[in-house]
Amino acid sequence: MSQTEQIKLFESKQVRSVWDSEKEEWFFSIVDVCGILTDQPNSDLARNYWKVLKHRLIKEGYEPVTNCNQLKLTAQDGKQRLTDVANAESLFRIIQSIPSKKAEPFKRWMAQVAAERLNQMQNPELNFEQAFADYKRLGYSDKWINQRLQTIQARKELTDEWDRAGVTEKQQYAALTDIITKEWSGKTTRQYKDFKGLKKESLRDNMTTLELALNMVAEAATVEISKAENPKGFVQSAKVAHKGGKIAAQTRAQIEAQTGRSIVSPERTSDYILPVEDTEALPFDDGESKKE
Repeated sequence: MSQTEQIKLFESKQVRSVWDSEKEEWFFSIVDVCGILTDQPNSDLARNYWKVLKHRLIKEGYEPVTNCNQLKLTAQDGKQRLTDVANAESLFRIIQSIPSKKAEPFKRWMAQVAAERLNQMQNPELNFEQAFADYKRLGYSDKWINQRLQTIQARKELTDEWDRAGVTEKQQYAALTDIITKEWSGKTTRQYKDFKGLKKESLRDNMTTLELALNMVAEAATVEISKAENPKGFVQSAKVAHKGGKIAAQTRAQIEAQTGRSIVSPERTSDYILPVEDTEALPFDDGESKKE
């Protein structure tokens, strides 16, 4: 079973979601939904609301709630924690028990999310269109978004190559990523995040365009070397990762020699993006405004 966690936005509020490729359906964090529908910005209050509501639904004899699914989702502290989730059918029933003026808009939003996923499965290009629209709503510049989307494609090619080489465990993916990152930046992923003052935030979402470019060079080079050398397993793939990272390190050194300043920067891209409410006025038509 392949499950992919994503962050979906409803009225600029995050809903942790998981796509189950085997069942071909979405599972949504119930706590996140309760927080949105009850206007509870505090996650603890939202969890308490769901706890009370869950017991009430069980007393009413609603069995799906009794056997509520739990999946590991990324919490506010950045750690993976078991979280109650529900598919669309179960969530519709739960929403009926929450008095909220947002209930109907939220149901329509869920239907839209499902429809978009089906369209994306038929046309992968739509994945990038959706990602562009999501980053745009968060206030990122077009230049940065285009660079970020290229890195997503490069990362996908890299993980596909690791999978072909027999590297399948998440811990090994993380270790190989650390090797590549440290080779070109001088820092592991964790050290890089600390350098930028990040906690749960995404490192790549806070890289400058040049940092993203070098990281992409490192990963793309690793892919090409891996294809040429055909490594088997983690140990051999790690050797390739070192080589790919070093190529980007050489490029970094050449640029820094010309500019006289370090590319690896403590700057965070998120510090410069516009507030969400301001991005709505940007002259950009991503097609989503007509759907909402």
